[in-house]
Amino acid sequence: MKKINLKPKKLILYSIASAVLLISLSFIQINQRGSENPNFSEEGNGISKKVKIEATNAGIAPETGNLPLYGNWKNFSEKDGLAGNKSYCVKIDNNRILVGTHEGLSVYEEGNWTTYTTEDGLAHNGVLAIDVSEQTGDVWLGTMGGLSRWSAGKFENFNQLNSGMPNDLIYGVVCDDHDVWVATGGGAGKYDTYTGQWEIFTEQNAPMHEPWTYGVSSGDGKIFIAAWGGGVVEYNNKTKQFRDYTDPDGNMEIDLFPDDGLVHDITTGTSWANGNLWVGTYFGLSRYDGVKWKGYFEHDSGLASNFINYIKAYGDVVFICTDKGLSVSDGENWGTYTKNSKDQNGKLVIERSGSVTEMELHPSFAHNYVLGVDVKDGVIWLATSDGVSRGEELNRKPEEMPSN
Repeated sequence: MKKINLKPKKLILYSIASAVLLISLSFIQINQRGSENPNFSEEGNGISKKVKIEATNAGIAPETGNLPLYGNWKNFSEKDGLAGNKSYCVKIDNNRILVGTHEGLSVYEEGNWTTYTTEDGLAHNGVLAIDVSEQTGDVWLGTMGGLSRWSAGKFENFNQLNSGMPNDLIYGVVCDDHDVWVATGGGAGKYDTYTGQWEIFTEQNAPMHEPWTYGVSSGDGKIFIAAWGGGVVEYNNKTKQFRDYTDPDGNMEIDLFPDDGLVHDITTGTSWANGNLWVGTYFGLSRYDGVKWKGYFEHDSGLASNFINYIKAYGDVVFICTDKGLSVSDGENWGTYTKNSKDQNGKLVIERSGSVTEMELHPSFAHNYVLGVDVKDGVIWLATSDGVSRGEELNRKPEEMPSN
């Protein structure tokens, strides 16, 4: 496939420059932020207790409750065949695993890694988002230089010059029936695979403060867009109408009035499941049950960090990717996974019913800076800044696991 020399407009240049700066700053923070959980309380304060149990197949702690417990971690890097250690996203696609890295798309199948790059037809080597169409099985890839559809072994690319896509920098992609939604540096876009037509949504025709959208998800017949500085924009597929959710106090420094709405307007991701909309920001986590909002912060919950890169909800449980590790929660109970800084091991801190349980992980996952997660059939995959990791659920039977 021939390369196309693009001459983007100022908005595109601004969006790409901002994104590169944001990603660079985010990775710099890896060395500035610690990996210890600040919420752990030592034994003897009358509230919490500390026990250490190795997270293997034997001796699973009863303190885990209904939260999934993962262990038997296996890590993959460039040495194993991964395209690059900087991994942005991961998607379980039946018997294969799709990983978006800074160096291309890596596919893990039958124990082997295969990499696809621009030389194979991919729009750009930096793959930031992946989703798979339930209707067709096509793989949709959001990259730093356009949208790629991978079907029957061939790539079809969409950009501003050859289609009506809003921007070439794509942070999020989700397949919703026959539509494909993208969150880009120049607004949100909806592509109708039946008609081949695009619709663009920006501050001109949707309740956005600016056209920088950072994530998109679907659920309950709606689309939920994480709009940078504009909270969450909801699109109703039936009525074709928008509504927005923002932080009512409008304070960019702190959440002045708890549980009055979103904890912050700088949102990074959304995920809907079982009647709950979960929203990740760089300043904490929010949950909306359709009536009330609830905010969560690292100082008053088991959340690993307020700096949330990505979230994904399955059933009543949400998986939260942060710069200090992975947190798993049902809104009441918490499990936070972190890796030790000096070796390959780590720990899981469980907060449940007023008690704290610490479990050792031998080994742990690849790195505390987690950017993507996917789970299915008792298996979890993580995309981190230093490789990808696979873990196995140890404490629940298959019939107890939520379907996705």
